[in-house]
Amino acid sequence: MKLAAFRINSETRTGVLKENHIIDLNALETKIDSSSGLKIPRDLKQIIEQSDSILPSIQALLEQNELGLDDRDVSLPLSDVEILAPITQPEKIICVGLNYLDHCIETGLEPPVSPVIFSKYANAIIGEGDAIELPVNSSQVDFEAELAIVIGKEAKCVSEEEAEDYIFGYTIMNDVSARDLQFADGQWSRGKSADTFAPIGPVVVTKDEAGDPHNLDISLRLNNEIMQDSNTKNLIFKIPYIVSFLSQSMTLKPGDLIATGTPPGVGMGRDPKVWLKDGDQISITIENIGTLSNIIEKHNSFDKQNNYENPQPASK
Repeated sequence: MKLAAFRINSETRTGVLKENHIIDLNALETKIDSSSGLKIPRDLKQIIEQSDSILPSIQALLEQNELGLDDRDVSLPLSDVEILAPITQPEKIICVGLNYLDHCIETGLEPPVSPVIFSKYANAIIGEGDAIELPVNSSQVDFEAELAIVIGKEAKCVSEEEAEDYIFGYTIMNDVSARDLQFADGQWSRGKSADTFAPIGPVVVTKDEAGDPHNLDISLRLNNEIMQDSNTKNLIFKIPYIVSFLSQSMTLKPGDLIATGTPPGVGMGRDPKVWLKDGDQISITIENIGTLSNIIEKHNSFDKQNNYENPQPASK
């Protein structure tokens, strides 16, 4: 099942992607099963939190929808809706760095012996078609195509063998990174968490439909030129290990996002280096999930502050 958040007529709703249409779940429950008292949340995170009871109900509604794509009250052309970020307020956005061997090589870094973990914040989340803003204090903004895990159940100290039971599904994330800020600071929070630096979507695909998460083609195009082209079989640390590893330290909650790392081809690994610029078009495609596309825009105050420099630490 490919679940989406969307907006139509100023209303936010949840739906299922079918071909080039969105099945409006909130309209469908009213039309087909109004007598049951079923209420499908208009927040996808709530669907994930209630997935054990809600997903079977959604599946039953879809099976009852005999009108299918011909029912214009329920089935909405993608061109008529605005696809939103599927999750906007996860408790945690956790990222794994240096998780493809070839990416380690292009960065000149040794492959890690255990997962390299850092975080992003909810301010960074945007959705399909939204603009990635170039911060006024960075001139080296880079791209990173990543498969992201969506946690479905509270997970604390789970084993690798148990890990799949706690996964709801998968989505796409672009781990946008301001390299100059990332490496100037010595830790990665500021360079990784600027506003708009975590595009996700366009859908969350349930794990049963995603297929083998360790055998998905993943690619990124910049202005229609392929920059990254790999497969998740090349992950150093596999998904069950990552979930188990993290759960030993922190309780994972439904809706938490875990980005699993990026393959080779990022801008800083190229000669000459490639940095994102105003007007660029960027898209990430992951097999069985879809394509996440965004545009690049300089910050609206960029022109006023184009002489901005990173402030120096105050003297002690």
